[in-house]
Amino acid sequence: MQPAAATLERSTDLATAVVTTMRQLGVMGLPRNYEIFYEALSGSNPALSLAVVALNNRPTQEELDAIGRKFFSQNHGQGIVEQARETLARELEDVASLLRSERSHIEKYGRILDETSNGLNSRSTISRELLQKIVGAISVATTSTIDHGRQVLSTLSDKSAELESVKSKLEEYKRLADTDPLTQIWNRRAFDKEIARIYNSSKGILFNALILADIDRFKDINDRFGHPVGDKIIQIIADIFQSNSHAGVFVARTGGEEFALIVEGASEDTTYQMAERIRALVEQTPFASPQTGTNYGTVTVSMGICMASEGDSPEDLYTKADRALYRSKVAGRNRVTRHSTMAGPSGKNWLLYKKD
Repeated sequence: MQPAAATLERSTDLATAVVTTMRQLGVMGLPRNYEIFYEALSGSNPALSLAVVALNNRPTQEELDAIGRKFFSQNHGQGIVEQARETLARELEDVASLLRSERSHIEKYGRILDETSNGLNSRSTISRELLQKIVGAISVATTSTIDHGRQVLSTLSDKSAELESVKSKLEEYKRLADTDPLTQIWNRRAFDKEIARIYNSSKGILFNALILADIDRFKDINDRFGHPVGDKIIQIIADIFQSNSHAGVFVARTGGEEFALIVEGASEDTTYQMAERIRALVEQTPFASPQTGTNYGTVTVSMGICMASEGDSPEDLYTKADRALYRSKVAGRNRVTRHSTMAGPSGKNWLLYKKD
């Protein structure tokens, strides 16, 4: 599998090398695959690098997962969930065992007190010596119970810290699973969950909007300058979307050159103004290589807006925002279209339609 070594030699940008190599080998852009190729190309794990080199030119996901399980057993893919589940079960059983032990200890202490009390009540006279023995026995039992309780409390505190660590690992994996590895913004999986949430309440329907965006003629960029340049442009545009959106706007990369923004608590006019501002910023951004000085020309985006109140469901909202995006495309690109301004059916030929 020579492309990996060749790419590493040609590029000083490790992230670009990883993406390029994965594209050449037809590897899916999953977080766990990026992790494997990043480690392999960085050379930090020679054994892992050799395992990757030994793969075929078109490695299967099963082969990659096998490498992941071998070299990232503590934090790789499904292994995280399985390990966390086992750890949680073990820790919870330990906690239950501690609580059962504490209950048993307290019950034993209670029996000692009851038996002592009953014994005292049955005697008409109690000698000083017997009273001292009783007090001594109760003192020992009380001290033992208190010490055991403190030990249980300390152990439970340790267990709580361990459970919190497991929870943090699961949250981190969840974050990775919902994050686009190229741009570090939300991915399609996260977007699908977020758009479904809109229709869970009337408030979501009334105060949410969807913006779909698509980089214009992106295929031409890839064909002329190559995928690494295309990936850099995607990263720059993702950063523009993320840093120039209103607070709380959900920004996701939903496809190769496609983005989606879910805007909450804004009117259609405000949403349009934000989209128009972002569109203009993309158009005004210089896209050039800092190493070679190559100018990649002006890059633009087309956008479509639909208010959640115009859609009957997440699917309908997406379809209508996509129709508005399509209208921007056929009207000349580099513009923002509101679905509410479109009179009648869009006339979109879904079989012939292809974004470029």
